[in-house]
Amino acid sequence: MPAKTPTVDDRTLAHLKRLGARLRDHRKRHGITATTTAEAAGMSRVTLQRIERGEPSVTIGAYLNVLASLGLEIDVVDTTVGLAAREAPALPASIRLADYPELERLAWQTQAAEVTPAEALELYERNWRHADLARMEPRERALVDALARQLRGGRLLV
Repeated sequence: MPAKTPTVDDRTLAHLKRLGARLRDHRKRHGITATTTAEAAGMSRVTLQRIERGEPSVTIGAYLNVLASLGLEIDVVDTTVGLAAREAPALPASIRLADYPELERLAWQTQAAEVTPAEALELYERNWRHADLARMEPRERALVDALARQLRGGRLLV
């Protein structure tokens, strides 16, 4: 007998629906079929469809498998902390490539030693599939997050 659907409030349900829609949009934008995604995540197409609809009865593990199969991840944000405390400091006028190893590697074609924040974000987004996330230092990850938050409203376009 299937598990009973958990009771969730409207806000949680809205979050799940947005997450499912973003997963579906990402998958389609990258030309990945539902069948391929489901197989990579180790589930049926029906379960993937339920995730893309944001159904709360699907396990968090299944959601995480879909995220991983699409090369995505999520993070936990403490909503009890004020917005100002969560915001990153202002971005510098220029970013030294040598200070961020993955950015420097992704910018192999440029002769510049420094780039603007907008140029840095464009380099990350355009070459994200080549970035070695396992080697990326926390400081560089924080830079990517700050760039996405301040220049793209929190979304990294990859």
